[in-house]
Amino acid sequence: MTADPASLGREVWDRLRPEDREWLRSLSREAGPGARVALVGGAVRDALLGGTPLDLDVAVEGVDAGALAAASGLPTLVHPAFGNATVTLPDGRHADLVRARRETYPVPGANPLPLPGTLEDDLARRDFGLNALGLEVPPDGPPRLLDVTGGLDDLRARVLRPLHPHSLHEDASRLVRGARLAGRLGLEAHPELQRQVPDALGMAEQTPRLWAELWLLLREPRPGRAARVLEGWGAGCLLPAGAAERLEALDARQDAGEVVSPTTSAAALLSAAPDPAAWAGRLGLGEKPGALLARALGDAPASPGSPETILRALLRPGAYAGLSGRDVVARGVPPGPAVGAALAHLAALRRVGEVQSRSDEEAALEAYLRGEAATPSPG
Repeated sequence: MTADPASLGREVWDRLRPEDREWLRSLSREAGPGARVALVGGAVRDALLGGTPLDLDVAVEGVDAGALAAASGLPTLVHPAFGNATVTLPDGRHADLVRARRETYPVPGANPLPLPGTLEDDLARRDFGLNALGLEVPPDGPPRLLDVTGGLDDLRARVLRPLHPHSLHEDASRLVRGARLAGRLGLEAHPELQRQVPDALGMAEQTPRLWAELWLLLREPRPGRAARVLEGWGAGCLLPAGAAERLEALDARQDAGEVVSPTTSAAALLSAAPDPAAWAGRLGLGEKPGALLARALGDAPASPGSPETILRALLRPGAYAGLSGRDVVARGVPPGPAVGAALAHLAALRRVGEVQSRSDEEAALEAYLRGEAATPSPG
């Protein structure tokens, strides 16, 4: 990363997709004289880290964001209460257009009160320095990098620094958001962030957005890394005891090439919770993670590599993928009640411990089909 702002602006611009560059130029031209358009936040950060940003957030000054979005001719959803809009790009991605604003927090933990502002105000209201970078895009000519908070220095040092002394007190969800970024990008906590952790923990119960951020943590590429970051910052109490270890174990399975869905990660977190239903409600997880957890803890056969099998191996290390109805049919049993009877026989053997591996089940099924199977002993 160079030190020249002009070069850095070109670097960010060149990292964008050509179609995204053209869209940003068209917004700037449509905005008209005196208006300003800037790509802001994570897209600028990720471009400077060498990536190709896909998620685009745009702040505009001196023009109505909803009207500007609608003028693009792309499918647009306007949010009148906030003066913002969401645009569906031709490839199906969504981009947010927001009115540049300042913010105040009348009540810590509650939603902030937005006030009209400049692009510089909009960047300064953000959570961390490296997220407060912008790329102003004129109708013509080179884009200009905006750094009003020292975010470039933070990016070079790979540290997360809150932008003011009461940042995490006013919005405790920033603590979890920071852990997500730190886990994903390999960032360290600035001493100012560490100093504010107790403030965030004290405000957690009064900050509904914090639980939404925990839901997003479960959707990170490696949730266990983010959970371990929270623990390292002294904020492990935001998760059920033991959840970080289980999420980290799922990370390892992903590193080994397995596919672990967010639902599986959510079910792993619920498995560590003293009251899974309450945690599912608190995080807004819906019914699927709890249902997956119940299946993983049950005895029904599951396919190798399925969420049930992955979770069962985590929670019941001695468990294995039992035979399925398809396996029974493959051994000559006609589809129908006979398959159910064979599976019920194998399930009874599993419950009393008379089969303890897939090969045991295969042998037991062969004996059952030959009529040689004994009734499972009760204990």
